[in-house]
Amino acid sequence: MAETAIGLQERKTDKELYSYQKGAIQRIFEKFESAPDDYHLLYQLPTGGGKTVIFSEIVRQYLKHHNKKVLVMTHRIELCKQTSEMLTSFGVVNKVVNSTANLDDQARYSCFVAMVETLNNRLHDDKLDISDIGLVIIDEAHYNSFTKLFKFFDKSFVLGVTATPLSSNKNLPMKDNYDALIAGESIEALIENEFLARAEIIQYNMGLTALEVGSNGDYTVKSSEDLYTTNTMLDYLLAAYQMHSEGKKTLIFNNGINTSIQVYHTFKAAGLPIAHLDNTATKKQRKQILKWFRETPDAILTSVSILTTGFDEPTIDTIILNRATKSLTLYYQMIGRGSRILNNKATFQVIDLGNNCYRFGPWGADLDWNAIFRSPDYYMDRLLDDEELESNFKYELPEEVRIQFNNTKDTYFDIKGAYTDSVVRGASTKEILERSIAQHGYMCTENSEDVYDALALAKLLGDDIDHRIEKYAKCISKSTYNFISWLKDDYRLKLRAYLREHFDTIYEEIHGHAPVE
Repeated sequence: MAETAIGLQERKTDKELYSYQKGAIQRIFEKFESAPDDYHLLYQLPTGGGKTVIFSEIVRQYLKHHNKKVLVMTHRIELCKQTSEMLTSFGVVNKVVNSTANLDDQARYSCFVAMVETLNNRLHDDKLDISDIGLVIIDEAHYNSFTKLFKFFDKSFVLGVTATPLSSNKNLPMKDNYDALIAGESIEALIENEFLARAEIIQYNMGLTALEVGSNGDYTVKSSEDLYTTNTMLDYLLAAYQMHSEGKKTLIFNNGINTSIQVYHTFKAAGLPIAHLDNTATKKQRKQILKWFRETPDAILTSVSILTTGFDEPTIDTIILNRATKSLTLYYQMIGRGSRILNNKATFQVIDLGNNCYRFGPWGADLDWNAIFRSPDYYMDRLLDDEELESNFKYELPEEVRIQFNNTKDTYFDIKGAYTDSVVRGASTKEILERSIAQHGYMCTENSEDVYDALALAKLLGDDIDHRIEKYAKCISKSTYNFISWLKDDYRLKLRAYLREHFDTIYEEIHGHAPVE
């Protein structure tokens, strides 16, 4: 067979495959050689593990030993270009099938790279000859847009590759379209062998019960924007950045263009170097922004979805999840953008403002991907909803408030535990708030010289009071807005009255003498 017919040239890259990559290729070819021609195989490997390198070498070896052609499918134009360039570097001559491609010379090529929607149009128009395609490779296979094309390749071996073998649509599980899964190296193994950086996760306890879930199973953009564009949340984000990441290259993920724009203006007003990027940007604008981001050491980039796949920037120090998601795949994709190693970079930070780490567990946790592949509903049904998550949060005073209560060792009051105790003893649940008020009163007295100081400190406890009342309302199953609002106001009045009545007694108990007049 002539070399031009199989589309191979000399390799142009000196990139050597790692042992785990070679092992994956061997396992995939063993399955390929023993399985039927129409077998569908899924291969999982974490972001940063080199999936494109692996399937580029698979294509090279396949074309070398088989008298058939290969088709590689992606879900985005940018990935088409990147994939084509990688294949070329491995000596695989390939043709990109885009909307403007001239297919008159298609017979000369043994490898094609196409975006799913463009390919769908070309196949329905009968513009591309696929009669001799023996191997189909699908990048980011968890996207369901590919499944509509499977009917065209009923005699081809299909290899899907993904970091997370969990369908983007819970109603279309991957096990319905793939016969088996080969799980690759774990994130922890890649970290231990210095292929990926380790994530240092900073978690905040966020109140997200106002978020609504849409038909796709994830939080709606509208409910996310309603929450994350409030001044409170924008201030929270800015404070988290300034405390943990100021001066570091930071990528912020949002759910909604308006949220990202508001983040941009908030950070800009604080004098910070920030740019905004979403899918409405032109190719030229995108190129300029990413060039600035790459070259500016303390750059901040706030974005919406567009950078979750096909974007590699090893200089990123911090990922901020300024959103919540119910998608395990998206969770792994977002954090994975910071995991690329570079020079002495061994770690990167993740600031989670969406309870995502509580919902899914730490990034890189030991997940049984085969079990998730076989029983995705079982896995998803075991995830806690927001109300359950937040019921387990232990409220902590903000640092600027906590410093005003330095003499108090423990400022936490377990409302849920106190409720259980009162139920067991058959006591009135009203005593829970009475005990909470007494503890707050003790805290204020312990850190004051007179009752006026104590009353001033009580005003700093507003968020803690609100948190306790909301947990109390859930315990007693009364959660109307008016009732909770009344409880919060009543608690504040009773705390002030408690301090005026008991300050001298508590002060003397603590110090052994009455307060100095």
